[in-house]
Amino acid sequence: MKKLKILFICSYPPRQCGIATFSKDLITSLKNSFGASMDIEVCALENDCCDIDEYPTEVSYIIEAQKLNSFFKVADKLNEREDIGMVCVQHEFGLFGGEYGSHLVAFLLRLNIPISCVFHTVLPNLDLKRLKVMQALDDLSEKFIVLTNRSAEILEKDYSIEKNKIKVIPHGTHIVLWKEQQALKEKYGFQNKMVLSTFGLLSKNKGIETTLRALPKVLNNFPDTIYLVLGKTHPEVVKNDGETYRKSLMELVNQLSLNENVIFINEYLELKTLLEYLTLSDIYIFSSKDPNQAVSGTFAYAMSCGNPVISTPIPHSRECLDPSTGILLNGFEDASEISNAIVDLLKQPTLRTSMGKNAFTQMRAFSWENVALAYADVFQEYLKNQNPLEFVLPTIKTEHIENMTTNFGILQFSSFDEPDPSFGYTLDDNARALITMLMYYEQKASEKTLQLIEIYLNFMAVCQQENGEFYNYVDYNENFTDQNSEVNLEDSNGRAIWALGYLLSEASQLPEHLVIKAESCFKKAFPNVTNFRSPRALGFVLKGLYFYQKNRKETTCTAIAQKLADELLRIFHISADNQWEWFEDYLTYANSVLPDALLYAWRITKDQRYREVAEITFDFLLSQYFMKGQITVISNDGWFHKRNKRVFYGEQPIEVAYTILSLDLFYKVTQKKKYAQQLHTAFSWFLGNNHLQQIMYNPVNGGCYDGLESENVNINQGAESSICYLMVRLIVEKYPLGIKQTIIPPNIKIWNELGAIKTRNKNSKHKNETVSGK
Repeated sequence: MKKLKILFICSYPPRQCGIATFSKDLITSLKNSFGASMDIEVCALENDCCDIDEYPTEVSYIIEAQKLNSFFKVADKLNEREDIGMVCVQHEFGLFGGEYGSHLVAFLLRLNIPISCVFHTVLPNLDLKRLKVMQALDDLSEKFIVLTNRSAEILEKDYSIEKNKIKVIPHGTHIVLWKEQQALKEKYGFQNKMVLSTFGLLSKNKGIETTLRALPKVLNNFPDTIYLVLGKTHPEVVKNDGETYRKSLMELVNQLSLNENVIFINEYLELKTLLEYLTLSDIYIFSSKDPNQAVSGTFAYAMSCGNPVISTPIPHSRECLDPSTGILLNGFEDASEISNAIVDLLKQPTLRTSMGKNAFTQMRAFSWENVALAYADVFQEYLKNQNPLEFVLPTIKTEHIENMTTNFGILQFSSFDEPDPSFGYTLDDNARALITMLMYYEQKASEKTLQLIEIYLNFMAVCQQENGEFYNYVDYNENFTDQNSEVNLEDSNGRAIWALGYLLSEASQLPEHLVIKAESCFKKAFPNVTNFRSPRALGFVLKGLYFYQKNRKETTCTAIAQKLADELLRIFHISADNQWEWFEDYLTYANSVLPDALLYAWRITKDQRYREVAEITFDFLLSQYFMKGQITVISNDGWFHKRNKRVFYGEQPIEVAYTILSLDLFYKVTQKKKYAQQLHTAFSWFLGNNHLQQIMYNPVNGGCYDGLESENVNINQGAESSICYLMVRLIVEKYPLGIKQTIIPPNIKIWNELGAIKTRNKNSKHKNETVSGK
């Protein structure tokens, strides 16, 4: 079957305009998410004749927008091809020649390929000629995509577009880390300054002069304020009017004696530099004079960088801004209103910080990675399932885990991506981190990874008491906390034995002093395991015993393993019936550890009873987890009792990760392809194959978000989540492409290329802990 491509009709870099930047960012995000399974070409719109060699390789055609014949020539060439599945038009009335861009209508009439139109501006107050153009585009297109809910309402009510034809996909934003503002201020020489900023290609509609007139009052209260006007003049403005507008702004600066306080950065800024300027800003000012400006990429980028925003009431700001994220002005071109808003925020640093954090959180749902998933859904529908899209595996990164690790151990929690030392450390996290870094060391041995392994092992040794038991909770000052006497620590002790056993199974690859320390800790803890009663603690111990004896032949391990496995069988036979083949009357946390443990027990003892129950219970668990092409694990907001209705949402990465660990084990033992297929489906939960269709990992630093809630992602990146994500990312790396057959809605699979809406995000401070362990 012929592979179909997607062709974008849009302005495109090196052309400098907002649609060109948007199109490049969207196409880049689609390629990063889906790789070669989504083949994209571009037809670039030009107002001036441009050599195609000046464009990147994805540009196959150029249309001179003011020449109707240029549209026809490209349409005829496209009609001769059989490999274009759909054409996606990035629409702005000013981009296309003819009255109200009527050349586009003529082009689409000539084209025999399915069309979708992305409308960046949707104007109310109907004009008959514009209405006819829009009605023609409606007749010629399969789908309309808009960037705000208000635009969708206008299309439906004013233009009579059918609601089911319209899809709202917000403007994408770039993911940035929650960086220290002062460090960036020092980098750019703005230390001890309050920084206001505005950016974008300059034109009269930007309303910069209104903000300049607001500054004198601001400076009376805060004389050290700097206002950054970021960006060069729009090329079309320069072509028609030269630098008249910028010169008028500079003259106004002189008249108002603002020369020491206003800085024009007259450049088309590189993305990294732009995001740093936004991050160091204390307030972002959006002063557009156009009430019909549907959406602004500059506005979205500012919020995503954690800026509190003061904005005129365009549709985009009316939808995104509220008192928790910024100040929505009542009108346009009111300098007094802007100055009052600026002074009000500068007087309240706590409020500014809170607004910035709320904006940062809210806009994470609109990252380009998430936007790519939404567009892929639309494109896949047009391709009629001929080319199932396949996720690209994200690049393995350890930056966040390294950042969370001190010389003593890995910290428990983070606020966004910044480590939060106030909650200290846990044995749980350091044990998991030890296993994960050992796995990473197997694939990519390095001195840095070895140093992390030693830190985590040393932490575990510090937690071990004279009687061989481990404490779990340590504060930032390296003192044991009262929680150790208030919480059942069996599960934590079981995890420690699992981690130590895993290290000892890799003894031949590690320095001798690490092996000696791990063996000492393991043997000291080993006599306590027969006293454990928690089923999960028994499970973790059985995993540890398997790895410990993997390269040994110790009858003691076999006898203990049999005793622990028999206890799991006992509780299984008490609770199980024909409808509920499980160890308990409920499903809680770390569920897959139980069948996992029995399969490890079988590997130690070869007792067939353990393998039989392991497969029965694991298949039962998977029947509860996998539905409609997705994994949905047990909610931490309410366990699932067999006699009660199940609670959904509140999913945590650790539960998905433990399931993937078990799927990996069961596939290796049984060679049943269903387990490998479900492993890929489970991992795609991190990549956006979940009920929110949002990614659960941070592509910038390799961290992982703490929870998938009913309406939002908790974007804190604690140790537990980030370690578990890296652990299973290392596992899925080993699975070949050809093993997967599962079709994942919206017909998206994982593609293993090695190396390669509005949601209010109400983050809790940190994850909840269970009484018996995390």
